[in-house]
Amino acid sequence: MNAIKDSVHDYISVDPVARALLDTPELQRLRHIKQLSTVRLVYPSANHTRFEHSLGVYHLASRALDHLGVDDDRAAHVRAAALLHDIGHGPYGHQTEEVIMRRTGEHHDEIGDLLASSAAGDVLRAHGLDPERVAELVRGEGDLGQLVSGELDVDRMDYLVRDAHHSGVPYGTIDHGRLVRALRLREGRLVLAEGNVQTAESMLLARSLMNGVVYRHHVSRIAGAMLDRASERLLDETDLSVRKFRRMADHDLLVELGREVPDFGRRIERRDLYKRAVWAGLWEVPAWVPDIGHDDVRAAERDVADAAGVDPDDVIVDVPSRPTLKESETHVVVDGTVRWLEEASELVGALRNTERAQWRLGVYAPDEHVEAVGDAAAAILDVDD
Repeated sequence: MNAIKDSVHDYISVDPVARALLDTPELQRLRHIKQLSTVRLVYPSANHTRFEHSLGVYHLASRALDHLGVDDDRAAHVRAAALLHDIGHGPYGHQTEEVIMRRTGEHHDEIGDLLASSAAGDVLRAHGLDPERVAELVRGEGDLGQLVSGELDVDRMDYLVRDAHHSGVPYGTIDHGRLVRALRLREGRLVLAEGNVQTAESMLLARSLMNGVVYRHHVSRIAGAMLDRASERLLDETDLSVRKFRRMADHDLLVELGREVPDFGRRIERRDLYKRAVWAGLWEVPAWVPDIGHDDVRAAERDVADAAGVDPDDVIVDVPSRPTLKESETHVVVDGTVRWLEEASELVGALRNTERAQWRLGVYAPDEHVEAVGDAAAAILDVDD
C-alpha cells in the first residue's frame, strides 16, 4: 500500500483501487474545490480542499470497517464510496448546491450518472467493483451506506476535525478514534456501543459550536448568498449549461462570474461584500418566513427594492431552512437496548434550543443602501424591531 501524508490523520494508507481513483479527473478536480468555500473569507487559513477531506473520509471508513470486522467485497465498495462521496459537488461545494438542485433536481450525492461514464467508473469496473453499488452507498443506502452518509457517518467525523484544524478554532475537536471503535451494526442499523452516550453528545456539541462560529458566520452567509444570485444570473443570462457549470472548479466559476456577472463576481473576488440590512431571529419574524419558497424570496427582493428605491440586484433576502439537529437521531446502546440519542441525552434538548436561537433571517445590500433596504425589508417582511 502507498501512504499519503495528511495534516489531520498523519499517514493514510491507500489500497490499489484508491490509488487508481486518486488519479482520475473526477477526484483531481476536488483539489480545486475548497472544503469551506466562502468561510475562507472569514478564516484565512481555511483553504483546505475536498480532495484532502475525501482522503480523510476514506481513512476513517477503512478504520471503521476494520473494527466492524467487514473485510470482504462489501468493504471494498464502501472504501471506494468514501473516497468518491464528494465528486458530485459543484464549484464552491454547498454554496452552489441550491442553484444546481433548482435546475436538475439532483443532490450532490447522486453520482450514478457520473460513475456510469467517467474515468472513475472505469477504474471501479477494472477492479471488479460495481459503480451502481458505490453510488448507492454514497446515497446512504443499506446498512453500510450509513457509514458514508448517515447520522454516524465518517464524512461528518472528518470534516468537523479538519475544518476546526484549518480554521484555527478548537470547537470541532472530537474523539473520532473512539467513535469509529465504538461503531456497531445492530439489526441493519449503525449504532454506538454501550457506554457511548457522551461520545455521541461530543459530536453533537462540536457540530453546534462549529455552526455558530464557523459554518454560519454572517460574512460567509452574505458571500454565499451573493454567489447564489450570481450563479443564477450566469445560468439565466448566458448559454452556459448546468451540466458544464456543475463540473467547474472554484477558480473556473470565479473567472466566469468576473466576465459575465462582474458586479457580483468582482465583489466576491475582492471581498467587497454586501452588509446586513436586517438580521432577525426566529422570534422576530412571522411564522411563515422560514418556510418561504425560492420564488417568493425573489418576489420579496423585488418588493423591497421597489420600496427602497434601489436596483433589484441591490437586495438579497437570505432565508435559511428551519433549524434541525439530524445527529439527535443517532442510535446508541443503553442498558442493552438501542435507543435514539434524543431519548438518552438531556443535552439534545438544550442544543435544539441553541439551533433555534442561532437562526437568522438576513437581508443584505450595498453599504450605501443598508438603511433604506433595512427599513423597507422590515416593513414588507413584518420583522419586529
